[in-house]
Amino acid sequence: MKVVPAPARRVIAHLDCDAFYVSVELLRRPELIGKPVVVAGTGPRAVVTTASYEARGYGVGSASPAAQARRLCPQAIFIPPDFQAYRTKSRDVWSLVGERLPVVQQVGMDEGYADVTDAAKPLRVLRELVTEVRDGTGISISVGIGPNRLIAKVCSDLEKPQGFVAMGREEACRRLAAKSLRIIPGIGPKTAERLAAMGLSTIGSLQQADAEMLIQRFGERHGRDMLARAHFHGSDVVAAESGPAKSQSNETTFDRDIADPTELEGVLLRLAGQLADGLQRKAMRGRTIAIKVRLDDWTTVTRARTLPAPVNDAGTVSGVAVELLRAYAPPRPVRLLGVRVASFDEEAQTGVPPPGPQLALPL
Repeated sequence: MKVVPAPARRVIAHLDCDAFYVSVELLRRPELIGKPVVVAGTGPRAVVTTASYEARGYGVGSASPAAQARRLCPQAIFIPPDFQAYRTKSRDVWSLVGERLPVVQQVGMDEGYADVTDAAKPLRVLRELVTEVRDGTGISISVGIGPNRLIAKVCSDLEKPQGFVAMGREEACRRLAAKSLRIIPGIGPKTAERLAAMGLSTIGSLQQADAEMLIQRFGERHGRDMLARAHFHGSDVVAAESGPAKSQSNETTFDRDIADPTELEGVLLRLAGQLADGLQRKAMRGRTIAIKVRLDDWTTVTRARTLPAPVNDAGTVSGVAVELLRAYAPPRPVRLLGVRVASFDEEAQTGVPPPGPQLALPL
């Protein structure tokens, strides 16, 4: 009888820049190192973009209102965000990562996944990469390694900053059983509260939960997904960019669910502006603009509008995105918000810039 060898276990890494926006600011203002620093806008509805670890010790977190951050940490130094500087530094970081690792999927300005299965000594390669990025850009990276993306993501956050943690699935189930459910991506504060009311407050308790009970309370898909995540099952696919892109998107998951429409629109404007800037750098224009909204009960809704001509200017992208959000009017607090541009023209597929200036479409 022919013996079929078991498939090789994947080695997936999650690379997460430590307090990225603040780190960029500290490179320009080294006198602020060691102090509580908050990157946030100045308006009455401004939210925290990110905070230094010194500020986080006072309870200041990303997406929290800037006014609340000032109350929690009145001695904090507030700096307005400079997204152009962050994008420039991000390109420097990920250019180095891409040169060193063959399969990389960047999922944000400050984080990405890498498949290092084929590396002879993957842990050594990753440690050398962390040193190279720190020496070359001044940015420190925390690394999580596991057989799938979920474990890698969780591990990268366990020992921040400058963490380096590797675990197998069975080890993660055992070592993290006593941890809060909040460390699992996809289980936000509202879901954690509902689980706690059922007597499930740790990863271990969720691992032992009855599947039918979870399905009855959270629905078939979400109930089974939470149980699978508690056992650290997840995708091991890292999709490196290749060929013409079908869409470009930018999204964020909030540390706390947001219900205020003005606050949501402010976040959406920022996401759309970043997305438009990236499209312009790549000379890409699309006709379809869409938003993605995930509510606190895990309901996910998309809304899209197709324009008569392709665009990539921030005014049009953000304007349409905000109109779509207002038309939907989320009925519950929002845990994730995103914007996407698709239906690229042929010039975008070849990377050839369009001739002459582009005019914004009237809304």
